[in-house]
Amino acid sequence: MTLGSGASSVHVLKGIDLDVEKGHSVGIVGPSGSGKSTLLMVLAGLERADEGEVEIAGRSLVGLTEDELAAFRGKNVGIVFQSFHLIPNMTALENVAVPLELAGSPDPFDRALRELENVGLKDRATHYPGELSGGEQQRVAMARALAPEPAILIADEPTGNLDQTTGRQIADLLFAERKRRNMTLVLVTHDPNLAHRCEREVGVRSGRIEGESAEETRDAAE
Repeated sequence: MTLGSGASSVHVLKGIDLDVEKGHSVGIVGPSGSGKSTLLMVLAGLERADEGEVEIAGRSLVGLTEDELAAFRGKNVGIVFQSFHLIPNMTALENVAVPLELAGSPDPFDRALRELENVGLKDRATHYPGELSGGEQQRVAMARALAPEPAILIADEPTGNLDQTTGRQIADLLFAERKRRNMTLVLVTHDPNLAHRCEREVGVRSGRIEGESAEETRDAAE
């Protein structure tokens, strides 16, 4: 995959070949600038690959229009970012309800409230992001990602902006929800301990997959 154009273009991903089984968890690790986050953006349909095939939940993303990609993401892909990306002038409840409203849910706020309760924030539903701690904001972001009941959850450094204790709590919640909902999880992280909680670890360096490890029992206790 190439970003930019002409002399300023950068070849970010090079010959990536990655299959993730339904319901499995994969941790993607590697140094900064290795292409990890770009790979996630391609998987989520937020960036387009120059060539090759990208298939998620049995659907090829190649050739889809922007509207079709957005509709596909809304039904199949949940995304959690390091920086939360909450809408600052909306309450926690409203933030979680956004993807449900876009998907045409008949009861977006009822479902959003249930998701906030699930992540332990029902009593913070009417608070704005600026009134919440970092850990609480990430819980809201997780509730928003999980509300449409996606087949795949993509997480880009979900604990990167949190202290160690809060990060551990968010990680526990992330893996518990993955297991409870039988979702596929693709996780980018610099934290080897977090990556090791996944069933597979994939190393990326200079835009290529450079190594992989797997251990079927890793998350048996999650």
